[in-house]
Formats: sequence, structure tokens, C-alpha cells
Amino acid sequence: MDEATFTIEDPDGNTDDVTLPAGLVDLFAEEDDESNAQVVGDIALMAFAQRAHAVVHHSEEQVDDELEAIEQAALDQFEERFGQTFGEATGHQH
Repeated sequence: MDEATFTIEDPDGNTDDVTLPAGLVDLFAEEDDESNAQVVGDIALMAFAQRAHAVVHHSEEQVDDELEAIEQAALDQFEERFGQTFGEATGHQH
């Protein structure tokens, strides 16, 4: 099976590679001109927004103002990238 490897780099220059089945990346492309890197970036932002939402709203742990601010920033970035709110995209609103 064909694979595609993507390199993620953080602001400090540290890198990590993630290898995915090429067909999986193609499966989630929403437009023909969307690059594979864009698809992986979209999925990464979706995953982080979902995880932030889950920690803040569905965790039994006490949530502080800083964590709520981080979640809100992620949701704002989600809306900026996808043109709709996280709640609109997922049908899950609070």
C-alpha cells in the first residue's frame, strides 16, 4: 500500500514524522486542488479543537481560566480555517 510521510516542525525546530496510508489522506481531501499537506493540517486542527473541547466540557477535572482560554483560541482558529464554528461543523454545541 502506498504511504505518505509528513514532517511536523515545532517553533523550536524539533521535528516528528507521521506516515499515513496515502489513500487515507486522499479520502479526506474535500477539493481536488487541496494539497495533502493541507488535508493533514485540517485534520490536525480538527483533532486539537476536539480534544480541547473534550477536556474543557467533558472532563471531570477542574478547568481553570487558562485552559478555557486555550480552548477558545483553538475554536477561534477552527472557525477561521473552516469558515464555521466547531459547533456548526460537529453539530455539538453547548
